Amino acid sequence: MILDERLTTFINSLESDRPDYLNELEQYALSTDVPIIRKDMQSFMRYMMVAHNPTNILEVGTAIGFSALLMSEYAPDAHITTIENYDKRIPVARDNFLRFGKSDRIQLIEGDAAEVLPKLTDTFDFIFMDAAKGQYINYLPDILRLLPAGGILVSDNVLQDGDIIESKYAVCRRDRTIHTRMRDYLFEIKHMDELTTVVLPVGDGCAVSVRR
Repeated sequence: MILDERLTTFINSLESDRPDYLNELEQYALSTDVPIIRKDMQSFMRYMMVAHNPTNILEVGTAIGFSALLMSEYAPDAHITTIENYDKRIPVARDNFLRFGKSDRIQLIEGDAAEVLPKLTDTFDFIFMDAAKGQYINYLPDILRLLPAGGILVSDNVLQDGDIIESKYAVCRRDRTIHTRMRDYLFEIKHMDELTTVVLPVGDGCAVSVRR
């Protein structure tokens, strides 16, 4: 946890009610150990949808469809394209989109984002990056190609529960590649001329970038 746990709990306690189906899906995710965006990140994404009212959204990393459904709830005019590679979660996500009446607005593309992204030709005014953390840096060239001027990129889980500030030798050996690549990614999006980026301690850390 990046922020003090008591402070995070207090902030989350201020959140207004969500639709019952999102509460149901969150409980399912928690009971089956499926990673979904944290409560404070949910609140932030809700704000971003209402504030910017995007019409064409790209999500990289569907899981069981929670965040796509949340975005569709608070950006009612948006069409959402979401990419997922894990074959066990794809049918669950499809069923959730159908069951909750969103299948006409959410298109799920099956496959590795590294292979799917180069084939996309539309531009997206909002892109949510929530896939394999070690691949963000590799996805970035296509993400920039798909993001028009004024478009917003939100990258989730960029602070890795605070471990991002540690030396790579202080993190588990199996996480060192992800750690190094995420630091490279944050440096890139903070320093490239095409983007203006702020990094926020929301959820597990998120970066918000606007295409200049």
